[in-house]
Amino acid sequence: MMENDGSFEDVSSSSESRSLEGVFHSHLEERVRPYIDLIDSLRLIGIEEDLALPTIAVIGDQSSGKSSVLEALSGVALPRGSGIVTRCPLELKLRKIKCGVHWRAVISYQEEFIEFDDPSLVEGYVAEAQNVLAGDGVGICDDLITLEIMSPDVCDLTLIDLPGIARVPVKGQPEDIGDQIKNLIRTFIEKSETINLVVVPCNVDIATTEALKMAQEVDPEGKRTLAILTKPDLVDRGTEKNILDVVRNQVIPLSKGYIIVKCRGQKQIDEKISLEEATRVERDFFKRHEFFSCLLNEEKATIQCLAGKLTQDLVDHIKKSLPLLSEQIKKQLWDLRKELGQCEAGPPLDPQKRRDFFINTLMKFNDKINHLACSNLGNEDNLFVQLRSEFKKWKEHLDSTKSSFHDVVQTVVKEYDLKYRGRELPGFSDYNVFEMVVQRLVIQLKGTAIERLRVVRETIQSQFSEASKDCFLNYPFLQCVATNKIDNIQSKQEAKVEQRILEQFEMEQLVYTQDSIYFKTLNEINNAGVSEDNFAGLDSRNKYPEMLHAYYEIVVQRLADQVPMLIRYFMLKESAQLLCSEMLGLMDGANIAEVLREESEVSRRRINMQNRMDRLTIAQEKLSNFV
Repeated sequence: MMENDGSFEDVSSSSESRSLEGVFHSHLEERVRPYIDLIDSLRLIGIEEDLALPTIAVIGDQSSGKSSVLEALSGVALPRGSGIVTRCPLELKLRKIKCGVHWRAVISYQEEFIEFDDPSLVEGYVAEAQNVLAGDGVGICDDLITLEIMSPDVCDLTLIDLPGIARVPVKGQPEDIGDQIKNLIRTFIEKSETINLVVVPCNVDIATTEALKMAQEVDPEGKRTLAILTKPDLVDRGTEKNILDVVRNQVIPLSKGYIIVKCRGQKQIDEKISLEEATRVERDFFKRHEFFSCLLNEEKATIQCLAGKLTQDLVDHIKKSLPLLSEQIKKQLWDLRKELGQCEAGPPLDPQKRRDFFINTLMKFNDKINHLACSNLGNEDNLFVQLRSEFKKWKEHLDSTKSSFHDVVQTVVKEYDLKYRGRELPGFSDYNVFEMVVQRLVIQLKGTAIERLRVVRETIQSQFSEASKDCFLNYPFLQCVATNKIDNIQSKQEAKVEQRILEQFEMEQLVYTQDSIYFKTLNEINNAGVSEDNFAGLDSRNKYPEMLHAYYEIVVQRLADQVPMLIRYFMLKESAQLLCSEMLGLMDGANIAEVLREESEVSRRRINMQNRMDRLTIAQEKLSNFV
């Protein structure tokens, strides 16, 4: 309950006449102003994007007298009329300034910021702002309009006026206008940090008002709901005691209770009765009222009482909320720093630093490619580890052909006289026949060799492409350039390797090896005991299968090494060198700003996080003086 410091003396007293020049209490100013300024400063830096701030939301059914209450509190005329008058949330900041200082105000929305010093302009500016945001007509919009009023005749208070609750759409309104308004209101009043100021006319059944129902839905215990009863002069005779029961919290209990006010009616507005005069009339009305005069002493009546209570309630609410607010900011900063730490920093704005950043980005990519191509001990990420399994498959395939080669040679030897002997006498053999057998069987290996080349190319290209995605994740241009270069280089290198492999198989048609290698292999396989000086025993045709088996072993060993070496050198080692060289070539004459153009979502996310970090850090500094 608010202290009584003499502001509620009889209207005839000179002290009240002096106080009415400032209309509202000033005794709370020194204690409440810092807290209200703190919340307003937090709101100004946009902290509401991150967490909810303590505030007062004003709601009411259409024609409940909501605008009149706000006019009485602010001392200025706001848009009036039938239907939906408040079409956008209106943040009303009231700032008490010293007597003698001129009245001034600022209205801001979107990019507009208008300062003025004529109170009569408020209504027009607010109406114009609503038309800009919500369009001409009767539509609504959830964009915020901020109106700051600095005057010696107001209390320190911030409220948010919300559209009146509509039950039936009027001409030009969508059928769901009622739901739209309720959804907008709910986004404000459901927050635990919000005090809900519900405006209800005295001449209706309070239990049936939509505004109070909505407040009860989000605040069932009524801990943060304050109700204002308006239009007491319209109460039917005989129902005054019912109103008293409501105001005294005996009908629908609310922790913050009820206050009854009487604002200017349309007749008084038409007669241009000032707000100061309306305040005197209001006090006189309650003072002389047969039933409601007692509410003056109970401090449950008049706009003056409402202003003081709202200010005190808001400050108390702020004080209770600050520790939680501080903890929320600390937690968000902790999470944000962790998230930012995992997010790669974007390119610097400074041209030279941007170029250095570009070079470092390319070098990181090249290092990764070289790491993949390097087969040093301890380098688990090298691609040769994956390629070894493919080369092993090639060797296994070669080994699997040995038995079939031997069987073919055996058959040729047995059937030689029937199929191949020409003019030579029995017992003599034609070397060309056996050479032809070797050539025909070896050439069949060519297809499998080319197949292994295709598989290896896919593996290397896939790994190089993954490296480009990792290193250029945020830079689509660089990623596209790298991907194209990888594909082009791999295609050219594959063609080169294929040509080399085909040449290798052409050379294998020569059927050649060093004599010493041949005898060594022959002895290892068959324990033949032959050498370059002693090989007379090989003249017998029945030795041919053993001899050709030995030679095929040499061919298999040669191909088992040569094909992988060709693939590894050209597809991996040389490809990596070419790719790194071409990527570094981008530094010459490149439009670095275009090359480092980030993927929009990544850039937007980082900027948002950085902005949040700045907001929360400033908020933490501001709160440190209060918590």
